[in-house]
Amino acid sequence: MESLLVIDDEPGICKTIQSILKSDSLQIMIASNAEQGLQLVREESPNVILLDIRLGQESGLDLFQQIRNLDPKSLVIFITGYGSADTAIETMKMGAFDYLVKPLDFHQLKQAIDQALKISRLMRSATMIDNVNTLEETSDRLIGNGDSMRSICKQIGRVAPQDINVLILGESGTGKELVARAIYQHSRRSEAPFLAINCAAIPETLLESELFGHEKGAFTGADVRRIGKFERCDHGTLFLDEVGDMPLSTQTKILRLLQGGQFQRVGGNETLTVDVRIIAATNQNLDTMIEEGRFRRDLYYRLRGVTLHLPALRDRMEDIPELAHYFLFRFNRQLGTSVQSISQEALDRLQQHSWHGNIRELQSVIRESLIASMGPTLLPEFLSIEPQNEPAADLHPTEHLVNIQHDAWGILGDFVESKITQLSTDAYRNALGRFDYLIVSRAMILANGSQSRAAEILGISRPTLRVKLKAIAAENNPNSPR
Repeated sequence: MESLLVIDDEPGICKTIQSILKSDSLQIMIASNAEQGLQLVREESPNVILLDIRLGQESGLDLFQQIRNLDPKSLVIFITGYGSADTAIETMKMGAFDYLVKPLDFHQLKQAIDQALKISRLMRSATMIDNVNTLEETSDRLIGNGDSMRSICKQIGRVAPQDINVLILGESGTGKELVARAIYQHSRRSEAPFLAINCAAIPETLLESELFGHEKGAFTGADVRRIGKFERCDHGTLFLDEVGDMPLSTQTKILRLLQGGQFQRVGGNETLTVDVRIIAATNQNLDTMIEEGRFRRDLYYRLRGVTLHLPALRDRMEDIPELAHYFLFRFNRQLGTSVQSISQEALDRLQQHSWHGNIRELQSVIRESLIASMGPTLLPEFLSIEPQNEPAADLHPTEHLVNIQHDAWGILGDFVESKITQLSTDAYRNALGRFDYLIVSRAMILANGSQSRAAEILGISRPTLRVKLKAIAAENNPNSPR
């Protein structure tokens, strides 16, 4: 069970926090002074600590240093009601996770604690790279006895102790973050923080603030100073997922930091120094992006101190039975199901599937199949696998687009005119669907199948493009104007 320690000398606040956050999955401990707090840190090693910056005559800042010495992996969120936000922010440079100002916004408090618990879970849960017979519910594993996975595990063992940056390449869903965590947990920085950021999931305007922090007033909405992930991660490891989606302007700042360990917050002029190991990952072809001017060559060489290439699941089919049984074990625990085995026919079908979504797709299939299954054995009819002749959601439909005719736009106009003339009630929806097909298809062809480049041409986000591609691939309407 995960645990939260609240160290505050105001009983009312402690009771309110306890009442609001009460959960069967979270142990909440209370300490009213520094001595009690330190004792609970020693005995319980809490995942997250809410620490008041003033504890009567005692200093929460002094207590923070002692907590850091006792348990560097406990994530500390400062709470303050005395206008001491600037002081609390400065402590974040030394490892505090966040700070909140009284009176507490309990929705904001819950969000901060949920995020801290998630990060604590990643740092504390074991990522196992050896083959063991006993599986632990809280463990993630790099699974596979095939040549490719044995090679990956050996590479992790060699590179983890070396204090150099690592670039992990592989298709979406191959386990890049799991490999990054394994490198961290077997490194000399394993007692320091591990933070992850998905460069594709954060808008360009906010990404620099997430990474480098910002000063109060740096832009509209910047009401307080924010400490970025690089400062929070000093002496630790930062995982940059989907680094190929990072804007060129941010790439330049990352390069400057890698060259000298120095940077400035957005809107600030103070030069800060950090020591962070970077593990970067992408499913894109960085060589192609460099040639197209979309990724900096000098940053590429800084990131690839060592490069790990993760194999696609279709290239390691021999590992599917072990992976399937592992997910069976985990999801039985999570879902309360009691499926005990997988039939050979079901395993054969799993090994015949092409797995365009890789391990993430397999994981989803096993989870859904356990819910649908009846009886102690997972049979083929319970497997939620699409027929192989259906287009996979993760594939762009370029293979269906190359035959678009030059007069396709004229045909679209005729189609719309026909629909309107017939007083159709779905003219607008049908016209938009065919318009999407044409413009997305043309952009994908011009981008040589690169989703990031096509999204850039269209002026839409990559997730939006993926939704449109999925809809096109699913419908594959032969009546679309071509």
